[in-house]
Amino acid sequence: MLSRIRKDDTVVVITGKDKGKQGVIIKIDPKKDAVLVKGVSVVTKHVKARKSGETSRIVKEETYIPSFKVMPVCKSCKKPCRVRTRLLEDGKKVRVCHRCQEAF
Repeated sequence: MLSRIRKDDTVVVITGKDKGKQGVIIKIDPKKDAVLVKGVSVVTKHVKARKSGETSRIVKEETYIPSFKVMPVCKSCKKPCRVRTRLLEDGKKVRVCHRCQEAF
Protein backbone atom coordinates (compact mmCIF):
# COMPACT_ATOMS: atom_id res chain seq x y z
CA MET A 1 0.00 0.00 0.00
CA LEU A 2 1.29 3.42 -0.96
CA SER A 3 0.87 6.10 1.71
CA ARG A 4 -0.39 9.52 0.69
CA ILE A 5 2.06 11.29 3.03
CA ARG A 6 5.62 10.39 3.96
CA LYS A 7 8.44 11.67 6.11
CA ASP A 8 10.11 14.87 4.77
CA ASP A 9 6.98 15.87 2.80
CA THR A 10 5.83 19.48 3.04
CA VAL A 11 2.26 19.61 4.30
CA VAL A 12 -0.32 22.27 5.13
CA VAL A 13 -2.77 21.98 8.05
CA ILE A 14 -6.35 22.14 6.77
CA THR A 15 -8.34 22.12 10.05
CA GLY A 16 -7.89 22.99 13.71
CA LYS A 17 -6.13 25.74 15.64
CA ASP A 18 -3.09 25.64 13.33
CA LYS A 19 -5.10 25.89 10.11
CA GLY A 20 -3.05 27.31 7.23
CA LYS A 21 0.38 26.59 8.74
CA GLN A 22 2.95 24.74 6.63
CA GLY A 23 5.71 22.46 7.82
CA VAL A 24 7.77 19.38 7.08
CA ILE A 25 6.81 15.98 8.47
CA ILE A 26 9.33 14.86 11.10
CA LYS A 27 7.77 11.57 12.12
CA ILE A 28 4.76 9.39 11.30
CA ASP A 29 2.96 7.07 13.73
CA PRO A 30 0.92 4.59 11.65
CA LYS A 31 -0.71 2.95 14.71
CA LYS A 32 -2.23 6.23 15.91
CA ASP A 33 -2.59 7.52 12.31
CA ALA A 34 -0.85 10.73 13.37
CA VAL A 35 2.03 12.88 12.14
CA LEU A 36 4.60 15.15 13.78
CA VAL A 37 5.01 18.36 11.78
CA LYS A 38 7.83 20.85 12.41
CA GLY A 39 6.54 24.16 13.79
CA VAL A 40 2.91 23.00 14.03
CA SER A 41 0.93 22.12 17.17
CA VAL A 42 3.62 23.44 19.51
CA VAL A 43 2.92 22.97 23.23
CA THR A 44 4.73 24.23 26.31
CA LYS A 45 6.00 21.65 28.79
CA HIS A 46 7.36 22.35 32.25
CA VAL A 47 10.23 19.93 32.91
CA LYS A 48 11.19 19.35 36.52
CA ALA A 49 14.83 18.90 37.54
CA ARG A 50 15.52 15.22 38.26
CA LYS A 51 19.18 15.22 39.30
CA SER A 52 21.14 17.56 41.52
CA GLY A 53 22.77 20.28 39.48
CA GLU A 54 20.08 20.08 36.80
CA THR A 55 17.72 23.03 36.44
CA SER A 56 13.99 23.06 35.83
CA ARG A 57 13.01 24.50 32.48
CA ILE A 58 10.18 25.28 30.12
CA VAL A 59 10.35 23.41 26.80
CA LYS A 60 8.34 24.05 23.64
CA GLU A 61 7.87 20.97 21.46
CA GLU A 62 5.62 19.68 18.70
CA THR A 63 2.88 17.15 19.36
CA TYR A 64 1.25 14.64 17.06
CA ILE A 65 -1.75 15.69 15.01
CA PRO A 66 -4.10 13.34 13.14
CA SER A 67 -3.01 12.72 9.56
CA PHE A 68 -6.42 13.64 8.16
CA LYS A 69 -5.81 17.23 9.28
CA VAL A 70 -2.88 17.68 6.90
CA MET A 71 -2.67 17.81 3.12
CA PRO A 72 0.54 17.42 1.11
CA VAL A 73 1.83 20.36 -0.94
CA CYS A 74 2.75 19.59 -4.56
CA LYS A 75 6.37 20.43 -5.41
CA SER A 76 5.58 21.61 -8.94
CA CYS A 77 2.34 23.63 -8.54
CA LYS A 78 3.07 24.66 -4.90
CA LYS A 79 -0.55 24.09 -3.82
CA PRO A 80 -2.15 21.62 -1.40
CA CYS A 81 -3.37 18.64 -3.39
CA ARG A 82 -4.96 15.26 -3.18
CA VAL A 83 -2.70 12.36 -4.00
CA ARG A 84 -3.32 9.72 -6.63
CA THR A 85 -1.17 6.78 -7.62
CA ARG A 86 0.07 5.90 -11.06
CA LEU A 87 1.67 2.70 -12.27
CA LEU A 88 4.79 3.26 -14.37
CA GLU A 89 5.90 1.04 -17.26
CA ASP A 90 8.52 -0.67 -15.08
CA GLY A 91 5.80 -1.70 -12.58
CA LYS A 92 6.57 0.93 -9.93
CA LYS A 93 3.81 2.85 -8.16
CA VAL A 94 4.37 6.59 -7.77
CA ARG A 95 2.39 9.30 -6.00
CA VAL A 96 0.89 11.88 -8.37
CA CYS A 97 -0.61 15.33 -7.78
CA HIS A 98 -4.34 15.36 -8.56
CA ARG A 99 -4.15 18.91 -10.01
CA CYS A 100 -1.10 18.94 -12.29
CA GLN A 101 -0.52 15.16 -12.72
CA GLU A 102 3.17 15.51 -11.76
CA ALA A 103 4.89 12.78 -9.73
CA PHE A 104 6.09 13.57 -6.21
